[in-house]
Amino acid sequence: MSINVTGTIERRDIGTGAWALVTDDGTTYEIPRGTAKELLKDGQKVKVAGEVKEDVMSLAMIGPVLEVKSFEIV
Repeated sequence: MSINVTGTIERRDIGTGAWALVTDDGTTYEIPRGTAKELLKDGQKVKVAGEVKEDVMSLAMIGPVLEVKSFEIV
């Protein structure tokens, strides 16, 4: 499922660490490792276009995994 959302990047101290995108409406998506380092900055406000991966699980289990296709820093 493709989505476009605006939110804040957060670093979560779960296991070895995880990255999350918390949208303006409070929904949390997990950002997988390997995503562009320019996106992964704690507290950064962004607009993201991506795909929610329904066939992927993670150890962090903080929300659905969002594969980022493109992003813009706001």
